[in-house]
Amino acid sequence: MRRIVMWLLSTVTVVVLLFGYHTSTSGPTGSSSSVVGSTASGSSGTSGSSDTSGSGNATDAVTGSAVDTRWGPVQVRITVAGGRITAVDVVEYPSNNPKDQEINAYALPVLVKETLAAQSADIDMVSGATVTSDGYLQSLQSALDEAHL
Repeated sequence: MRRIVMWLLSTVTVVVLLFGYHTSTSGPTGSSSSVVGSTASGSSGTSGSSDTSGSGNATDAVTGSAVDTRWGPVQVRITVAGGRITAVDVVEYPSNNPKDQEINAYALPVLVKETLAAQSADIDMVSGATVTSDGYLQSLQSALDEAHL
């Protein structure tokens, strides 16, 4: 009888611990208003009105749609000149906790660099930042679509 009671208490304890385990220190809410970005020449990007005619003669900034991810929204703005992407700015991304900040401090510059090199959304995701990478790629593609690239 004593073994049955001990087994039952152990099972209940394990189930309670299992359901009480939280995989993150922070929930999937919020975002940052700071800007992470880079340009092909190393200077800050220019912004202007979005030209959807696809002329490619002027410098235009096009902001992609904000993509809601598990950890918060991700939004990308591209600057286009002469039909080429000259700058990429990540205007919104998850940064509510130290882990988000650490991951995105590494991942976002890599994604921006790859975008400028590829001149498209055909880039690899960053290992360890899958959720942010996916949101980045979706927002980037919406900006490219709007810019007719």
